[in-house]
Amino acid sequence: MKKLFTQILPIFTVIFLLAFAADAQTKVGGTIKDAASKEPLIGVSVSVKGKVIGTITDANGRFAFTTSTPAPFTISVSMVGYERQEIAISGSKSDLNISLKEQAMMGQDVVVSASRVEESVMQSPVSIEKMDIRAIRETPAASFYDALRNLKGVEVSTQSVAFSSVNMRGFNGNGNVRVVQLIDGMDNQAPGLNFSVGNIVGISELDLEGVEVLPGAASALYGPNALNGIILMNSKSPFLYQGLSAQVKAGAMHASNRSQATTPYGDISFRYAKAINNKWAYKVNFNMLSAEDWQSTDFRDQSLLNGRGLGDGNHRMNVGYNGVSMFGDETNVNMLSSLTPLLGVPTHPLTAGINQISRATGGALSPSAILGFIAPNVNVSRQGYAEADLASYTNRNIKFNAALHYRFNDKVELIMQGSYGQGTTLYTGADRYSIKNFSMGQYKAELKGANFFLRAYTTQENSGDAYATGTLGALVNEAAKPSTAWYPEYFGAFAGAALQNFGTVLQTTLATTGNPNTAIGSAIASTQALFPAYHANARAIADANRLIPGTPAFNTAVAAIKERPLPAGAKFTDKSALYHLEGMYNLTEKLGNKLEVIVGANFRRYALNSEGTLFALQDNGDEFTISEYGAYAQFAKKLISDKLKLSASLRYDKNENFDGQFSPRFSGVYTEGRSNFRASYQTGFRIPTTQDQYINLLTPSARLLGGLAVVQDRYKLSGNSFTLPSVLAGKPEPYTAKPWKPEQVRTLEVGYKGFLGDRLLADVYAYRSSFTNFSAGQVVVQLPSQHQDPTVLGNKIFSFPSNVESEVVTQGWGVSLDYQLGNNWIAGTNVSYNELKDTGGLPNFQIAFNTPNYRTNVSLSNRNIGGSGWGVSAVWRYQEKFVWQSSIVNQVVNQQQLSLIPAFHTLDMQVSKKLTSMKSILKIGGTNLGGRLYQTGWANPLVGSMYYVSLTFDELLN
Repeated sequence: MKKLFTQILPIFTVIFLLAFAADAQTKVGGTIKDAASKEPLIGVSVSVKGKVIGTITDANGRFAFTTSTPAPFTISVSMVGYERQEIAISGSKSDLNISLKEQAMMGQDVVVSASRVEESVMQSPVSIEKMDIRAIRETPAASFYDALRNLKGVEVSTQSVAFSSVNMRGFNGNGNVRVVQLIDGMDNQAPGLNFSVGNIVGISELDLEGVEVLPGAASALYGPNALNGIILMNSKSPFLYQGLSAQVKAGAMHASNRSQATTPYGDISFRYAKAINNKWAYKVNFNMLSAEDWQSTDFRDQSLLNGRGLGDGNHRMNVGYNGVSMFGDETNVNMLSSLTPLLGVPTHPLTAGINQISRATGGALSPSAILGFIAPNVNVSRQGYAEADLASYTNRNIKFNAALHYRFNDKVELIMQGSYGQGTTLYTGADRYSIKNFSMGQYKAELKGANFFLRAYTTQENSGDAYATGTLGALVNEAAKPSTAWYPEYFGAFAGAALQNFGTVLQTTLATTGNPNTAIGSAIASTQALFPAYHANARAIADANRLIPGTPAFNTAVAAIKERPLPAGAKFTDKSALYHLEGMYNLTEKLGNKLEVIVGANFRRYALNSEGTLFALQDNGDEFTISEYGAYAQFAKKLISDKLKLSASLRYDKNENFDGQFSPRFSGVYTEGRSNFRASYQTGFRIPTTQDQYINLLTPSARLLGGLAVVQDRYKLSGNSFTLPSVLAGKPEPYTAKPWKPEQVRTLEVGYKGFLGDRLLADVYAYRSSFTNFSAGQVVVQLPSQHQDPTVLGNKIFSFPSNVESEVVTQGWGVSLDYQLGNNWIAGTNVSYNELKDTGGLPNFQIAFNTPNYRTNVSLSNRNIGGSGWGVSAVWRYQEKFVWQSSIVNQVVNQQQLSLIPAFHTLDMQVSKKLTSMKSILKIGGTNLGGRLYQTGWANPLVGSMYYVSLTFDELLN
């Protein structure tokens, strides 16, 4: 792969040489002021339209730059919170006087994500949500990433204070591989996971220029995996955002279920950027977050064994107890089934005692009958450990970013950029994973012009000291006493005590009454009445060497297990890497601006490296690499006096393990006055993730396998296992492997965005999506006679991705209304609805739609109350209850759809004051002010309240 990057350097060199040209120079300069106050404005962006050249105003509102663009040309003058102006320049002019009016009208944002070209957010051909610098600054959420949950149609699953997953339009997940997150054009996924780890290795809030969220299929322009949506984050250019800025945020987190209910929270960051001249500019960013994490304390019994339902429980209530937030209690063994084979071993003490009583009754009681009386047909599990005993809750996150920009001329800019992040957090997958000292770096070289870009980057991941919490709990138990010894000891102690009581009562009652039937009945009743005591005694005997949390022996065992790689230990290693090269060219100017044409292509390679802990190995012992490539073209044309814009795009992608995929998209936008009507047909697809293809990982609930035949065939599953639903139904059906294909989606969407009157901005959409080759979890069971593994006491369970043969259909709609109340007050609300319309014949427990039907946000804000510099914003959020299905949920609970996530509502609020003399903003805020704990996914933590005070300094603050 390094060779590939070396080979592309000549391409950069050629473009460098083409960029140099001896053109006449035009000087542009002047002063920019606030139209109302007449005060000079600092940090206003002034650029040549359609070029990369530009600058910003200084502390006196002055600007000046030189351009080789031949006159006449147009300069664009913009600043967040002010109306954009475009001014025609006919020649050199250094005394321009420009007045900017404060932006009073909503809906004036410019976006690029919908079509890869700049366009008004009002005229976007598809649904789009945007957060600009002002919205980011004024959100009551603790971070801009947390504020994404307030956007229309956006779901956020919280697994940690620093790790949330953004989801859209159904099939939510804790690590959502259906949504792509791009930062400055770079896919922010961890290569070994194929999803972004929230904003742990993301972008600093101080360096964030804006966020665009595009719900729905976007594969036609952005390639594989943009199946349900895309998130684009763009950082600030050091040419346009200069100077020093810093932020200190401190506060407290409170949740009544935590080991320590109230703990401190801190977040500090700084940014420095400088344009040395019109050619060179650089920036550096640093951010550090520190907090004690939210905790998962769901101790409900999800085993559904021994006649128990889902509810509060423990081992006294159910000897087969399996707590949701308990780890090491997942495996259970049936007592009667385990003891029955001993009847064939006459020399065994238990069998000898049973045979003795059977002979004493003259054969009236057979050995198997006696065993049935003294050994209940129950499943027994080991005592687990609470998540708090095993997980790393100390959350630390550090991000560093630096970039060097060089402008060859007005047409070409070179960007060399590096980002590095390190953090500790928790992630909920098939297990609760403690992602300790995880790190990831992204490094990019990009040539960017007004009508093209050529970008090469790599992502280097290191899982650090990460470990699987559930596996850790199970192995701590094994370290104290192997299950192969623990269960026989438990069953032997139980059955021995029960047999002794049975024989004693039988003998004494027979001697007293002389009636065999009475004696047998008394022996049975007396023995079974003592079952709870026998269970307690048997567990005490088997747990004699149990490791107790907090003791030196426990800590030593935990430390040793966390150091050993899977499967012998709990540590998983992932040092996978991603290499990516892409380019785009806008041919519109070359075609005389008569037709908008964009073409692009990309190549990507994954280099898997888990050191044998996560991924299957090739025959030579190496891990696999995966290569894929794609190309696209988009055409757009304005008609009917530019009122109608039609566009069409087509993309082709090929992954080495799957057939090529075509992704077309067609859209139209009709504008009449201040109203915009849109319709689109979009397609998308999802190349199975690196883990979906090659994972081979034993977890407490099942062995996770990749869907490729090269992985599955090693366990001889096809024709040698049964589907789990059929086993649970008592009618085992053999599993037969079938071809596995990438998932595809076709979406029809209509929408409207416009003003209803002078003050009300409305945005409405409705969609219907049809999925083919839908990827869902397939679970199969191998009986002992099939797997023939003497080290496994019971069945083996395997889970892997598979296709649904019929179409899966979802549909939904969304509405947002923003109303200007006057005097800078804005009230807003949004409602979204998502529905799983057709499961494609697949049982619901395997679909994992994981989405509430209804969710809504209501907001009220004023960024400058009466011109006083005081601001306020509040957001109330509500979502309905829904069923969560995933691999961490007990499979029977999944099947019966009992894994319910309760409805909840929250209130976030902040009050801010602009301290003009200090060039700072003071903000006091809180989230979930009601204090009621809520949860976003099964086994996820309960989220409480946060209270904070922040002070933000910006050298360019007006």
